[in-house]
Order: sequence, then structure tokens, then C-alpha cells
Amino acid sequence: MQSAPPETQLSTPRIVTNAWIILLVLTLGFFMILLDTTIVNVAIPSIIDGLHAGLDQILWVLNAYILVYAVLLITAGRLGDMYGPRRMFITGLVIFTLASAACGVAGSPNQLILFRIIQAIGGALLTPQSLSIITSIFPPERRGAAFGVWGAVAGVAAVAGPTLGGFLTTTYSWRAIFYVNVPIGIVAVLLAYLVMPELTNHRRHRLDIPGMVLASAGLFLLVFGLIEGQRYNWGPVLTWGAHSLGPLVVSPVSIATILLASVILLAIFIVDESHAEEPLLPLSLFRDRNFSLANVVSALVAFGMLGLFLPFTIFLQSVLGLDAEHAGFVMVPMSLTSMVLAPISGRLTDKVNGKYLLAAGLVFFSVGMLLVIALASLTSTGTTFTPALIVAGIGMGFTFAPMVTMAMRNIPPARAGAASGFINTIRQVGGAFGSAVVGAILQHQLATDLHAQALRYSAGLPASFRARFVAGFSHASSTGFQVGRGQTGTKLPPGLPAQVVRHVELLARQVFNHAFLDAMKPALVVPICLMMLGAIAALFMEGQRRAAAEERARGEEAGGIAAAGQ
Repeated sequence: MQSAPPETQLSTPRIVTNAWIILLVLTLGFFMILLDTTIVNVAIPSIIDGLHAGLDQILWVLNAYILVYAVLLITAGRLGDMYGPRRMFITGLVIFTLASAACGVAGSPNQLILFRIIQAIGGALLTPQSLSIITSIFPPERRGAAFGVWGAVAGVAAVAGPTLGGFLTTTYSWRAIFYVNVPIGIVAVLLAYLVMPELTNHRRHRLDIPGMVLASAGLFLLVFGLIEGQRYNWGPVLTWGAHSLGPLVVSPVSIATILLASVILLAIFIVDESHAEEPLLPLSLFRDRNFSLANVVSALVAFGMLGLFLPFTIFLQSVLGLDAEHAGFVMVPMSLTSMVLAPISGRLTDKVNGKYLLAAGLVFFSVGMLLVIALASLTSTGTTFTPALIVAGIGMGFTFAPMVTMAMRNIPPARAGAASGFINTIRQVGGAFGSAVVGAILQHQLATDLHAQALRYSAGLPASFRARFVAGFSHASSTGFQVGRGQTGTKLPPGLPAQVVRHVELLARQVFNHAFLDAMKPALVVPICLMMLGAIAALFMEGQRRAAAEERARGEEAGGIAAAGQ
């Protein structure tokens, strides 16, 4: 009796080459996608001036990309399983490259928002395929090293965006941050077409349409609620049907109801997937303990990193007065350390138990950021944080490769796309939670500290002006203090002497600087605690020896069944 043919098979590419060359092509495309999630931030003032954009429009230039990208990742991963990850990778690259060129020539804010949405579609199609193809072309004993290179790219891209974006915007224009993708995208498409093999699936698949609709709608509402919550003060989005219940304003369309609807839709999605003949997200993936725990850790890591970088980046620019380019350079020691160590940690993961490397990496990152809190002061400079960021970079270098290797080690190639899509989705959702929660803590703490500091510094003003000075900061914090935009918290009456104006502005600056420093430190503690929780979760993963023994047992069992059938 002959054994059944394998469910999946790698095709022969047009140019047969080393697997590491293929990995280089994958990381080239992946780096470009990740970079675009952060590179736009530093160009916001230039985009506002160049396109005469309003605040709502410029927020959607950022949020439309994040929203669409996060919503489509699970579906894109499953499409890779069905139609081949190489085909989806190249399709995503082409769409992203063309949309980048279109963003560069956009003539209005609405055009830029539309092209950013198309960019996100291309990015979502591409991203899950990278892990899927790595799983297919590298044997299990070499995947750690491959994921180490992938992790180095992910880590560097996370913090390189502000540096590169600041340089391109300052040296050329904001359009350059999009144009830079075009030559990179063209080279990546050509190389992928020539050297990348296709993972052919010999089974006919059907797309789970109900699952796709439920997952997309649920994720859309969840991510929308998280990224827009602070803007609407976690209250009503529409005034239609709104009414007051004491101090609360209740509305049928509010951030709370949007988040509740997302939870309901995602719960229905899970129930539907458990009964679907070909689910969009096979729930059997979560029977693997390492995959389940790695996703928990991935969410906590994304929460921690974005939650930490948000207040720290504002501190560097708004308090220490660094421009965007120099603030980006402050992060370079962490990026370089991570880039050097990630491939090393990947190779070590192939030889030792990766869960210990992952736990150690998260501890190092947490310690590094605790040192950042300890070193932060109003007299700090960019180099003050270099030792702390090197420690954090060591942690980052020992986080990504072990985390992804432990998650994907036991995933069969036929389901690698769905697994990769979920990993990347949970990372985006974790990052959105991090930004929302830390942003809310920061804003609440800043409101309290602004009032306290305003009272303290108002003693240096004439008695007739003190109440107005304090009230100005209280009003600014209650209406959403726009840090880094030159607000002083109070409006000065006309006709004041120049020296009085300078004195008030100096005091207002002192109020903001001291208040933000005091508010930043407790806000940073929350993501650090969650990173430490991730380190504890990593220790509950299965060791490689046990996983290898179970794999051998499954192989012996399958061999015995085949022998019995002959």
C-alpha cells in the first residue's frame, strides 16, 4: 500500500538559490511594510502644511493604515494557505509599491488617506506570507536562525522609522517617505519572482466567508475603538440618541458600545470557526501550548513596546526639545544592539531551550526601560539614555526570534499562513491596546500634574493673574492637551509688556515639563509590568526536548500505521 502524497509541496523556482537569499528577499519586503507603520509619524507637520490638512484628516492618514492592516491579516494568512504564499507575497508587494508611489503624488488629504488604505491592503497580503515561507523553506532545526534574521528586521524597523522619516522629511520633503518604497519594492518583486519557490497545496480549499466577515467586522470595531477612544474621551462618537445619566453621557454609538460589539462579533466568530468545515482560523492551532503562549507573549510585547515608546518619544521632543531626527537617533543604540543579537539568539534557539532565552530577553528589556525611568530628568540629553537603551536592545534582540520560533516550530506548512496571520494580528491588537491604555494613563496623570504644577508656579505671577494661569492648564488638560504643539496652557491678554509675556511663557513651559516628567514615569510602569508578565508566561512553554520526543512519537505512530496497512 503506497503512502498518500504530501498535502503541500515546494515548487522549483526560476533561479534555484540558497534559502538565505530567499530570506533576504522576504525581509526586504517585510521591513518596508513595518517601516511604513512608523515612518509617517514624524512627517505629520510637513503633511499638514503641504496638503492643508485638518487634524481629523491627518489622524486618519495614520489610523486608516493601521486599521485596515490589522483587520485583513487573518484573512490574508488564510489566502496564502489557499492560493500559495509566494503569489500573495508578490501581489501584496505590487499593491504596496504602486500605492506608495500614489501617496507620493497625492494632491489632497483625502487622496492620501485613500492611497494609505490601498497601501495597508498590500501590506496585509504580504506580511503573513513571510513567516509561512520561512516555515516551508527551513527545516525545524534551522528555523531559529532564520527567525533570528526576521526578528532583527522587525526590531530595527520598529524604531528606525522616526530616524529615517525625520532625515527624508528634513532633507527632501514628506513625499520622499513614500517614494523611497518604490525602488525597494521593484527590486523585491523581481527577486521574489525569480528566486522564491511556491508552496503548492494539493487540496482544494474554500474561503470561509462567514468567518471572514465576522473576523473583519469584529477586528475593525476593536481596533477602531482602541485607536479612537482617547480622541472621543472614551465616550459618545455620535451625538444621535445621546442623553445624560448624572455625570455620564450615554449614546448608542460610543466607544464603549463599539468595543462591546467587537467582543460579541469575535465571540460569534470563535463559535462559528469551531463548526466550520474549513475555518478561516483553525482552532486546532491553539492545542499547541507553545503557539498559544507565544501569542499571549506577542500581545504583551507589542503592548509593552508601543506603550513605552509613545511617552518616551514625546518626552524627547516636547520636554528635552529634540527634533524628530535627533529623537530617532537616540534610539539607534537599541536598534543596533538588537540587530546584532537577534540572529545570535535565533541560532541559540536551535540549540537550547528557547523559552529561557525569551524570558531573559523580556527581563532585560524591562530592566533597560526601568533604567530609562530612573535616568529621565529635565537636564537629560539624548546620550543620557544610551546605557539603558543598550540593555533594552539586548532584551529586544533575545525576544523576537525565540518568540516566533517557539510559536511556529510545530505548525505544519499547510496551516502556516493562518498561524502567521493570527500572530501578526495579535501583535497589532496588542500594540493598539498599549497605545490606548498608556495614552489614557498618561493623559489622566498629566491632567492632575498640570494642575499641581500650575498652582506651584503661579506663585511667581501677580495675584490678579494666578487664577487665570491655573485655570488655563486645567482647561487644556480636560480638552485633550496637544503635547508638543507649542501650547502654553493659557491665553495671554493683549497689551502685556514683552518681558511679562516672556516670563509667563517661561513659567508655563516649566509647568508642562515638570508635569510631563512626573506623569510619564507611572505611565511607563504599566507596560514594564506586562513585559515581566510575558517573561513568566514564556516559562510555561514546552521545552524542545519534550516537543521533539512528541514529534518522534507521532512519526513512529504514523510509521506503524503505514506498516500495518502494507
